[in-house]
Amino acid sequence: MAWNEPGKRDPWRGNQKGPDMEDTLRKLRERFGNLFGGGGGGGSSGNGSGGVLIAVVAILLAWVALDSWSVINARDVGVVQRFGKKTRVMSPGFNLKWPRPIETVTKVKIKDVRLLADQVRMLTMDENIVLIDFNVQYQVNDAEKFLFQVKNVEDPTLKHAAESAVRQVIGGSAMDTILSGQGSELVAETKKVLQATLDSYEAGITVTEVNFQAVAPPHEVKEAFDDVTNARENKQQTENEAQAYANQIVPEARGQAARIKAEAEGYRAERVARAEGDADRFNQLVAQYKAAPEVTRKRLYLETMQQVLKDSVKVVDSSEGRSLLNLPLDRLVPASTTLAPGAGVLLQADDATRNRGGQ
Repeated sequence: MAWNEPGKRDPWRGNQKGPDMEDTLRKLRERFGNLFGGGGGGGSSGNGSGGVLIAVVAILLAWVALDSWSVINARDVGVVQRFGKKTRVMSPGFNLKWPRPIETVTKVKIKDVRLLADQVRMLTMDENIVLIDFNVQYQVNDAEKFLFQVKNVEDPTLKHAAESAVRQVIGGSAMDTILSGQGSELVAETKKVLQATLDSYEAGITVTEVNFQAVAPPHEVKEAFDDVTNARENKQQTENEAQAYANQIVPEARGQAARIKAEAEGYRAERVARAEGDADRFNQLVAQYKAAPEVTRKRLYLETMQQVLKDSVKVVDSSEGRSLLNLPLDRLVPASTTLAPGAGVLLQADDATRNRGGQ
């Protein structure tokens, strides 16, 4: 037997009879009708239409009150569209507008720095494969262009433009240039190319920074490229050591060359001065010889003999033909004993005098 047959208990209402919904709605309609001038004893059709009108008016008031304003944050701007057509841009603060769907507001964060990261594998100018991880930091500079000029401006338009800029710059560079620490120049060129592309699209985006996070050959050839890099570093180290050695040796060699040159100049000046002195002395002798040949000849002979014999052992013979005993004291006296000049001659002269006196 069904639960709703006469005499059966309603399982939803329990043992007690609940309030009748139709009766409740009827009472509400009557109250709203009396509030707006409707008769409490009017027909049911009049009460129904009055209640609907009141509900519609209440909804309209709520709609206008709740959706006729918009608050824009300090880091945002609001782009207003009226029936889908952009009309104006709201500045930060409290702004009034027509409620939706008449006007809608799209908030765009123009002061936030956004980030795009990607990875590309490509060929360099010398046909080597390189793997590049890069990121692009950018800001919105024109909210209207950002929203309406380009469809899906961040993804995929910006992503494809950034990849195209990287390929253009890296594809025009050799592998050695890319891996030799000239990344800053390549990054600056990539940023310039990317900004020019976005400006041509009128995307409303300013590129603030481009970074190459990793520039490396693929894993399949990484060991070979590491060997090349090590060889390049060893070459640079050897060149640095050679340059340091040259910086040390070259100044020393220049100093020695300057010293030898100075000595040679001094020796040349000495020889020239001596030769000039000898020539002047010879000219003077010629003049004296012409004035007195015999006297000059004898004087030259005596001076020459004096020069030749000044370091020789001299023996003076004063025996007048008698026998002479010569004592070579310079050979008999030990080398450590110093003799007075002429000692040997004096002793020899004394011996000769004694021999003569004894006779």
